[in-house]
Amino acid sequence: MIKKLAAFVFLIIFVSFQVYGQTNHFNKGINLSGWFQESSPTEIHFKKYTKKDFENIKSLGADVIRLPINLHSMTDGPPNYKLNDLFLNFLDEAVNWAEELNISLILDNHTFDPAKPTDPNIGEILIPVWKNMAQHFKNRSGLIYYEILNEPHGISDSLWRSIQGEVIDEIRLIDTSHTIIVGASGFNSYNNLQYLTPYEDENLIYTFHFYDPFLFTHQGASWTDPSLVSLGGVPFPYDASIMPSVPDDLMNTWVQWALQDYSNTGSISYVRGEIDKAVDFKETYNVNIFCGEFGVYKPNSLNNHRLLWYNIVRTYFEYHDIPWTSWDYHGGFGLFEDSDYGLFEHDLDTYLLAALGFYILPQFEYELTPDSTEFSIYEDFIETGIVKSGYSGGTLNYYNEDSKNGLFSISWENPSQYSLIGFRFIYEKDLSFLKSSNYHIGFWFKGNNPNAEFQLRFVDTKENAEDRPWRMSYDIDFTTAVFNNEWNYVSIPLSQFFETGSWDNNNWYNPEGKFDWKLISSFEIVNEFDKLKNTKIFFDDIRIFNPDSSTNVEDEILADDFLLYQNYPNPFNPSTTIQYSIGNSSFVTLQVFDILGNEVASLVNEYKQSGNYRIDFNAQHLTSGIYFYRLISNNKILTKKLTLIK
Repeated sequence: MIKKLAAFVFLIIFVSFQVYGQTNHFNKGINLSGWFQESSPTEIHFKKYTKKDFENIKSLGADVIRLPINLHSMTDGPPNYKLNDLFLNFLDEAVNWAEELNISLILDNHTFDPAKPTDPNIGEILIPVWKNMAQHFKNRSGLIYYEILNEPHGISDSLWRSIQGEVIDEIRLIDTSHTIIVGASGFNSYNNLQYLTPYEDENLIYTFHFYDPFLFTHQGASWTDPSLVSLGGVPFPYDASIMPSVPDDLMNTWVQWALQDYSNTGSISYVRGEIDKAVDFKETYNVNIFCGEFGVYKPNSLNNHRLLWYNIVRTYFEYHDIPWTSWDYHGGFGLFEDSDYGLFEHDLDTYLLAALGFYILPQFEYELTPDSTEFSIYEDFIETGIVKSGYSGGTLNYYNEDSKNGLFSISWENPSQYSLIGFRFIYEKDLSFLKSSNYHIGFWFKGNNPNAEFQLRFVDTKENAEDRPWRMSYDIDFTTAVFNNEWNYVSIPLSQFFETGSWDNNNWYNPEGKFDWKLISSFEIVNEFDKLKNTKIFFDDIRIFNPDSSTNVEDEILADDFLLYQNYPNPFNPSTTIQYSIGNSSFVTLQVFDILGNEVASLVNEYKQSGNYRIDFNAQHLTSGIYFYRLISNNKILTKKLTLIK
């Protein structure tokens, strides 16, 4: 059933205007945050977004994506800040999608902590990082943009201008063609643009961010100082009849004084006047400018007022020919009705799309039906439709190359008690049919501590204030799994999980028989008993399956006469030799894959007699990086890694 789009409750006025002479590289788009903003490459959930998401964003009428990256954490650190190979493989794929779809992609260095001032020695990191980025991406199309640093702050305008200029110069020694996005100090404030005398380089775009009036755009935010969680209902524009009182916890803070002054700062004319400061910079110096972020935090804001603010700001940007990317795609500032994650066909906030001038696409009611077939949770990657959740603690790696099958496994070392590896389903799962049909959850497992113990659990949804996120659990110890530091298969019927209660609102609730298999929110692996100290455990191929119809994975353990040897030489350039042995005559395939699982070469694809074989592989057509070669015979699989260095 198609959702009906009600009439707007406010009037959006479109005016004709004469635009200025800025030459726009792109016009409008969104930020795609929470994807590459991890503390290490091994924590990136790469399948969180796919090429289909890029296609969806473009279908809204967007022609640019700003991609925030915790860039400094994607390196091996000082002094050279070499970019991690896994990170580059992931980012290369995102760049490929953008180029294939003809959509601009801003590589935004979002290494950023609002509570910590920008280090005055930040150039010692920025210069090598951006030299490495420029070296890697210099031959890419002009659709790719470099943004030096998101929201520098707590650093003088003059020092930041000098550091940023040095970074520009170092990039230009390597890459003279790609456009660089630069900004002022003060969190990329438009107020600080007046202190940023433009650089001589003409292939630059000057960025600013816009979140004013701040009390309105950030009401309900927890990350401000002080927290604005208790503040809500601030109108836009100012309306004395509905202005909220000052919350008790915000009395005698800057928030109290700002609320008292809101009759001045909460007007449409004030907002346009603040944007005019960026316009003045653009016209004074005849440079290109761009608003990289703007938006209103949804949870505590009045919806109609929020939509009006977006429309006022967006149309004024367009009046002055200022390209923009709104913050954000998902999340509390996002394009979806759900403040967390939403599905493109079901949950787009069509009113917000209209306010932003995006195309309004039909939305369909989501109907939850029972799962009736097996599905994967993790197979080299966390699967699409699932997001990682929870607090992992310890050292967590979603891409450990010590895998049972395929390319990667999950490894977890020395986690703290109650930390967990969480897999949250973007839309809840109905597992009632699978549970009643004797489906199992299974995975390959390896652990080095026979005294270790942890818990698997499913968590159902919290539907209302009276409901709880109830848990259904199963304990793993030496009686249910083998901890011999070898890969072993674990298979548990869903029917053998038992209810263990709920942790909700900082309180523990004992089981009440209320767990609902029809509304499953997440699957978790939990250090419930604090018995994973000095322990490293691995998981591979986590899936829910029917043991009566699936291949018995334990029967896939390979015989000694089926062998795949390490290629030699390794690393190599551009040729290497691969040897393998076949115990029984069979059809054999030998393929090479990149780190994302894309086939790049097929070396053998024919019937072979039992025996020993060797084949030379020439990778002249491939770029430097990590690859994998996979041998398949009689439904048996072996995989090894090879490294090409040119």
